[in-house]
Amino acid sequence: MTLLQRYKSQLEYIQPSPKFKKLINGQVEAANFPGYSVITPPWEKDSQNSNFYKRLQQCQEQLIELLGTSLMIPLPSNSFHFTLADLIWESAFTNAIQINPQFEEKLRSCIAEIFQGLSITTNGHQFRWQIFGIIVMTRAVGVCLVPKDESSYEQVLKLRRSIYQNRNFIALGIEQQYHLTAHVTLGYFREIPSNLDISVLADRISDLNHQWLEPTSEILVHRGELRKFDNMISYYRESDWPVVDL
Repeated sequence: MTLLQRYKSQLEYIQPSPKFKKLINGQVEAANFPGYSVITPPWEKDSQNSNFYKRLQQCQEQLIELLGTSLMIPLPSNSFHFTLADLIWESAFTNAIQINPQFEEKLRSCIAEIFQGLSITTNGHQFRWQIFGIIVMTRAVGVCLVPKDESSYEQVLKLRRSIYQNRNFIALGIEQQYHLTAHVTLGYFREIPSNLDISVLADRISDLNHQWLEPTSEILVHRGELRKFDNMISYYRESDWPVVDL
């Protein structure tokens, strides 16, 4: 995903993100996109990873300079996070709460039960994931992450399996998301100009990747939280919602 040829092929298919809408004055605002995910604490709630997120903020600034705000909608840096497990969103979520008014309560209860039964044996080991390079997705851009070691990978895998393979979770009718592309989203695409020079842009994104080779920035994955979102710029939780220390 961080190879030059991948950038060139992916940039051929980028599209404006429906998670943002254009206003009459030409500005954009976050569109309604509700749901739940299990994520690391956003930067504003995660002092242990301040240096990691400062590095991401620098990367975002470079991408804004490269892409321009006419192409990229930057996310608020205090919302930066690593999604450990997608749960449910948009129409699937709105349909679920219409069919079952107790859906959210049952989902929170189910995740609490899963977290309570999740045993992470660390033996003092810290779970870390590191930046590997910039990732261009169909409607967004960010950085992709790779595990620092096998234990760090197995820890996230165990968390995801404990959710997706739980009978009560499956009974909620939520589509299970087994595929993981570990990343932190930095921005979404806006309008795509017809004269976009894909070759030059791919070269410049590739050049930006050199800064991530040495030294490599790492995120300490120390906590997973169930958080709700109404759009892609704010992730929140109540004090009694389930969390798991990793």
